Amino acid sequence: MSIIVILLILVVALFAGAFLSKRRFGLLGLGLAAGAIISPIWGDTAGFVLSSTGLVKEGPLVNVIALSALILIPPVLIMFHRGYSYKHIFGRIIGALLFTLLAVAFLIGPIGAALTFSGPVAGVYNWLIANHELIVSVGVAVALADLLIAKPAHKTERKHR
Repeated sequence: MSIIVILLILVVALFAGAFLSKRRFGLLGLGLAAGAIISPIWGDTAGFVLSSTGLVKEGPLVNVIALSALILIPPVLIMFHRGYSYKHIFGRIIGALLFTLLAVAFLIGPIGAALTFSGPVAGVYNWLIANHELIVSVGVAVALADLLIAKPAHKTERKHR
């Protein structure tokens, strides 16, 4: 039961972060893709650094936390940066939902490597694993399309007096 609660907290935190930041899905989705590229390259080093701090004991949980953090750092940095954003609440909700689904698709590999699922959660996990490549491919393509169709904010020039 605690695994379900942890996963729900993760999903709610991802959705809330994307929704409250108002950032477009394109930026956040490409940030997730960048994190997914970086994580296998720096995962072992990040795991070593994390275990050497003493916060987490050596084991599979260290790698899960390190890989997950490396995947999530780029989009979290983008959330706090100025850039393309949604103006309407409907766009924010759709963008946050798409970001959450794409983030879960990227995170399901590291999380599944350390945890065993049973019951209804196992069904959701198996579906995500079976459709992982499709979700990631479509998600990154939609993120790129979202970024390409986004219009930059109009800058008003101030007159200096």
